[in-house]
Amino acid sequence: MRTYRHSLKTLRDIALAYSLEKSPDLASLSRELGAIVHRDARKLADGLADLRIRNRGFERWLLARRGRPGVSVLVMAWPPGYSSPSHDHAGLWGIELSLYGALEVESWSRASTSEAWQLRGRDWLGPGDATWFDTDPPYMHRCRNLSRQETALTLHVYGGDVEDFAAYEQVGAEPHWLSLPQRARIAGPLRV
Repeated sequence: MRTYRHSLKTLRDIALAYSLEKSPDLASLSRELGAIVHRDARKLADGLADLRIRNRGFERWLLARRGRPGVSVLVMAWPPGYSSPSHDHAGLWGIELSLYGALEVESWSRASTSEAWQLRGRDWLGPGDATWFDTDPPYMHRCRNLSRQETALTLHVYGGDVEDFAAYEQVGAEPHWLSLPQRARIAGPLRV
């Protein structure tokens, strides 16, 4: 019988295996991770219930980290209605996949750092759904838990360590954004 810990370990192992390449196939990785979540959604939701009921605000939990090649695998808890600031991922590739609940991801890109950000679109993620971004072109997004009652949980896989990144604040009516340096906080490790 599979447990949620077995499912988390499988998700972690798949992410680590794919990320041995410098530029992994993010679509294939997302499909493989999504298939595990679809298969084990109830076990994951039940097993991670303590993260959903903590009511301690937005939290990042470390599932795995490797230095060479760099990769970070995290589970994030999104309180009801919580919206992240618009932010980048310091030039890393990444995948964001819903484990429980629904998340909206609004994304922007630009051809170079000297050009204005252009809205690319919105994705709505339910359990097993993913969105991803590559290292080029410059990219930022804002994520929002669509529920006003329940905490959403997501799995994130990044091509490196996302400790330092930038949040962006829109300035005025024109499409100008102010970059604000940020430092990610990890609530702790998740044991599998």
